[in-house]
Amino acid sequence: MSVKPVGVAVIGAGMASLPHGKSLASLVESVKVHGVYSPSALRREKFAQNFGFVAVDSVEAITQNSDIQCVLLLTPPNARRELVMALAGAGKHILMEKPVERSLATATELVEICEAKEVQLGIVFQHRFRDASIALREQLHELGSIRTVEVSVPWWRDQSYYDEPGRGTLERDGGGVLMSQAIHTLDLMLSLTGPVESVVAMHGTTAFHQMECEDFVTAGLQFKSGAMGALHASTASFPGGSESIVLHGELGSAVLTGGELTMSFRDGRRRQVGESATSGGGADPMDFPHGWHQRLIEQFLSTITGTNHNSSVPFPTGRSSLQVHALIEALIQSGAERRWVQL
Repeated sequence: MSVKPVGVAVIGAGMASLPHGKSLASLVESVKVHGVYSPSALRREKFAQNFGFVAVDSVEAITQNSDIQCVLLLTPPNARRELVMALAGAGKHILMEKPVERSLATATELVEICEAKEVQLGIVFQHRFRDASIALREQLHELGSIRTVEVSVPWWRDQSYYDEPGRGTLERDGGGVLMSQAIHTLDLMLSLTGPVESVVAMHGTTAFHQMECEDFVTAGLQFKSGAMGALHASTASFPGGSESIVLHGELGSAVLTGGELTMSFRDGRRRQVGESATSGGGADPMDFPHGWHQRLIEQFLSTITGTNHNSSVPFPTGRSSLQVHALIEALIQSGAERRWVQL
């Protein structure tokens, strides 16, 4: 028995749309793209042409199309509130690029809008869907209680990246390296370790960049579980390396670096999963495979259609994603006030 493809639309055709376009094109048997919209006619026409989709000239063409069940919202965070209100009001489920919004308060508002209209809101945290990340989640219990956590995001961005109007500003992006880059690794960390209780941080803008917000952060983390942690995040680490999460447990340790997981146990066992993969940590922000996005999209579609999707990955909803927003806000507050901050 054939299953009718899920009707999908895309709003936003900038840099972040590339892996989404590739993913939707790969899901041609289960997804029907009914429209692509961007305020830029050139961008929407180019995106639609590249992937064989149909471009539309208004948001209303999407909200008023009863064949569309889900919308991929890929705009910058400052362009979302009115769109979310219109889409949720039309009963369209929303899969949205990170971050949810520019601050915890405005992110919470968007989540509550969707909850009030009873539409699903998913957030694109694709790092959860790498093979190595999934393997670590499934084998995490073998480490015993986690005692210490080390997180590093040593990325690089040329000044040309920040020369784009609005990039790295509070007005458009809501912040710098924490909100735009490290948020992926921090979300993955929280999904593995549980919540952070308090933080102490230092952050600033290095001489490598001319930008409003931070390109360098270092911090200490105290987890609610009792574990202690250290964070380093930067877009000033030329030529850019793979982000990593290291978990030290009572029975062993796990090192998750890019797409590779190495687990070492106190009884002498050692296990390796996955393979090295680029993740956009260098000068090209889109230098990574689209498969992680495709898995995320598939799981979101299974959620809205009520079909069975066998996955051990807890899906990043709008509500659950507020946790990483709260952590980032606490890190920024701590660095600004030079003190420990409770979450």
